[in-house]
Amino acid sequence: MSRTSPEPRWPVPRIAERRGRDRDAGFTLISAVFVLVVLAALGTAMVGITQRQQLGSAAELDSARALQSARGGLEWAAWQVLQNPAPPAAAPACFGSTNMVVAPFTVTVNCTRTPGSGTLTDGATALVFYELVATACNAPVAGACPTTGTPGVTYVERQLSWTVVR
Repeated sequence: MSRTSPEPRWPVPRIAERRGRDRDAGFTLISAVFVLVVLAALGTAMVGITQRQQLGSAAELDSARALQSARGGLEWAAWQVLQNPAPPAAAPACFGSTNMVVAPFTVTVNCTRTPGSGTLTDGATALVFYELVATACNAPVAGACPTTGTPGVTYVERQLSWTVVR
C-alpha cells in the first residue's frame, strides 16, 4: 500500500472496461432484428413460389382437360359427316358452327367441305373431304370459342383439326 494515495476499500470499475461493454450491448439487438428481417423475406419468397407453382399445376390440368374436350368435339363432328346418314348414302353438307358444353369448357366445332357440293374422283372412287376444327376454351364469348379481346390469367384454349374423307 502506498502512503500517498490510499487504495479504496471497494473495487471501482474501470471506466475503459465499462465503455467496451456498453458498446457491445446494442450489437445483440441489431443482430436479432437482422435475422428476423431475413427470415420474413425468405417466408414471403416461399409463399410467392408456392402460389406460382399452384397456378402452374392448375393451368396444366385445365390444358389437358381442354385438349380432351376439343378431341371430343372432333369425334362428334367426324361421326356427323362420316356416319350421318350412313354410307352408301350421299355425303352430307357440312353442319353449321356448333357449340357444345363439356363442363367447364365450351367447344366450338366448324366444318368445311371440299368440294362445296358434288364429289371429287380418284379413278372410279368419289371423294368428299371435310376439314373439321374444334376449339375448346373455359371462358367463351357469347357462348363460342375462341375468346376475343384480352383473356384472364386462368384462360385456357386448345384447338385441334382433322381432315376426313368420305
